[in-house]
Amino acid sequence: MIELPPPNPAVLARRAEIVAALRALVPDTALGHGVIGDETRLKAYETDGLSAYRQPPLAVVLPTSTAQVAAVLRYCHQNGIRVVPRGAGTSLSGGALPLADAVVIGLMRMNRILEVDYDNRLAVVEAGVTNLGITQAVAAEGFFYAPDPSSQLACMIGGNVMMNSGGAHCLKYGVTANNLLGVTFVTIEGEVIEIGGGHLDAAGYDWLGLITGSEGQLGLVTEVTVRILRAAEGARAMLAAFRSNEVAGQVVDAIIGSGIIPVALEFMDRPAIHACEAFAHAGYPLDAESLLIIEVEGNLEEQDILLGKLKEICGRFDPISLRVAETAEESLAIWKGRKGAFGAVGRISPDYLCMDGTIPTGELPHVLRRIGEMSESYGLQVANIFHAGDGNLHPLIMFDANDPESFRKAEAFGADILKLCVEVGGCLTGEHGVGVEKRDLMGVQFTRAELDRQRAIKSAFDPAWLLNPAKVFPLDGLPAAATTPRAA
Repeated sequence: MIELPPPNPAVLARRAEIVAALRALVPDTALGHGVIGDETRLKAYETDGLSAYRQPPLAVVLPTSTAQVAAVLRYCHQNGIRVVPRGAGTSLSGGALPLADAVVIGLMRMNRILEVDYDNRLAVVEAGVTNLGITQAVAAEGFFYAPDPSSQLACMIGGNVMMNSGGAHCLKYGVTANNLLGVTFVTIEGEVIEIGGGHLDAAGYDWLGLITGSEGQLGLVTEVTVRILRAAEGARAMLAAFRSNEVAGQVVDAIIGSGIIPVALEFMDRPAIHACEAFAHAGYPLDAESLLIIEVEGNLEEQDILLGKLKEICGRFDPISLRVAETAEESLAIWKGRKGAFGAVGRISPDYLCMDGTIPTGELPHVLRRIGEMSESYGLQVANIFHAGDGNLHPLIMFDANDPESFRKAEAFGADILKLCVEVGGCLTGEHGVGVEKRDLMGVQFTRAELDRQRAIKSAFDPAWLLNPAKVFPLDGLPAAATTPRAA
C-alpha cells in the first residue's frame, strides 16, 4: 500500500478559518460554490483515475481566473498549507490524490478558448479546456490539436501539460511537449510568469521543457499556448491479426525499422480483443492472439502506397487476417473497439490497474513474453492494450478490490512490469506520470545522486514542499521541509 505523509495538526485545527479565508479569495458565482468545505461534497474529490487510493482533502477551491489562482497559492504559502492541483481528475497514477491537510485547486472552471491564430497555427486556452475541445474549436477551419489521450473527451489541457500526455497519434505527432509553445505559470508564492508564447522558441533556459511533465511539483499552469496543425486530406486504418503476441511485437519492430512512421500503431492481445469485440462489435477476429491497428494519412495515393508497404511487411509474419479500410466509416469501425477498450475491460473485471511503462520497440517480443509469464506466476489475468509504435505499454492487471491479497498481488505484478521496462532500457512512465503509483519505484530508474538533483530543482521552486506533496519522489530521502509540517 502507498504511504502518505502525516497531516499537519495545526492546519486541521484551523479548517473553518482556512475555508472562510479561501471563500473571501474565491467567492461563489453563478457556476456554484467557489470553495467546497463540507465533507459530503469533498467526497467527489477524494480520488482520481487511480481509484484504489482515496483521501478527502481539507477543502476544494474552484477559481475562474489566473489572479484567483495566484491569490490562493499566496495564501497557502504564507500559511504553510499544502496544495494539490486538479484538472478533470483523469490521472491514472494518483497525480491528483489529495491529503487530509491539503487544499485542492480545481481548474475545471477555467475553460475558455482565449485566442485562435490560424496564420501562426496556434491557440491560447485556459487550463480547464478539454483536450478534444481544442480540436473541436478549430476543426471547421481544417485544423486539429494532435495529442489525443484516451481520456481526451474529459481530460484537460493543464493536466496534459503537467503529465506530458500522449495518445494513439503521438507516434507521428509527438506528445504534449512537442505541441506546446507557452504557458502562464503561477508559483507557490503567487507570482505569475509568462513562459514561451506565440513563437517557435524562447531565449534563455528551457523553462517550458522543465515545467512540462513536472506533475504539479513546481507550480500551476493556468493558460496554455498550443500548436494547431492542418488536418490531413484523409486517413485509413488497417487491422492485422497474428497467432502470438511475440509475432505481433516482431511486426511492430519491422514496421518501425522500415522507416515508415504510421499515424498510429496500436496493439491488443487476446483478452483485450475479446473484451472489445463483445463491447463494440467491431469485427475483430476472435481466433487471434494479438492484433495491430495501423493508421496512415495523406491523399489517396499516399494512403495506398503506405498501406501497400505495410501489408507487405505484415505478410512476412503469416497473419491470420489482414483488413484494410476502404472508407472513413470502415476506419471508424476498426477504431471503435480500441477507443472503448478501457471501458470494455471493465465489463470483465470492474477492478484493474492500468500500467504505463515505455520500452525500446525491439524489446516488445521479450517483454510481452515475460508479462505472460508473470501473469501465470501471480495468478492474475492481464489485458495488453498499448501504443506499440513508440513502445508505450498499458497492461491492464485485473484484480478483486474486495480481496486485499488480490490487490497486493496486482500492485506487485505492476511493479515487476515497470522494473522490467527499466531493465530492457525503457522507463517507468510514458504518459501517465509518476504520481503516487510509481513514486517508490523511482530508485529503480534513477541513482540517489540523480534523485537529489531533481529534488534540488523542486526545492528551488517550492522550498517548503507544499506543492502536490507525496508525489513523484520516494518518501525516504526527502528534505526535512517535505516531511515536517510547517506551523500554520
